Amino acid sequence: MKELAKRFIDKECLIYSFDGGRQFEGIIKEVDENAMLIEKNGELEAINLDFVIRIREYPKNKNGKKKSIVVD
Repeated sequence: MKELAKRFIDKECLIYSFDGGRQFEGIIKEVDENAMLIEKNGELEAINLDFVIRIREYPKNKNGKKKSIVVD
């Protein structure tokens, strides 16, 4: 997962975890051995890569703007 997460550095992403089905959103700033650092609204948060099950870029509409509703 570490090598795959590195492909998303500096991109706004949705990160899904199996730890209570939580979903994180933000720009991935750094990926280390067992964690990733994401930034949202100027605040940093570390996420344990052992609990991440899915990472994807934030979906955009055909005009290139972020979608207001994301349904999975």
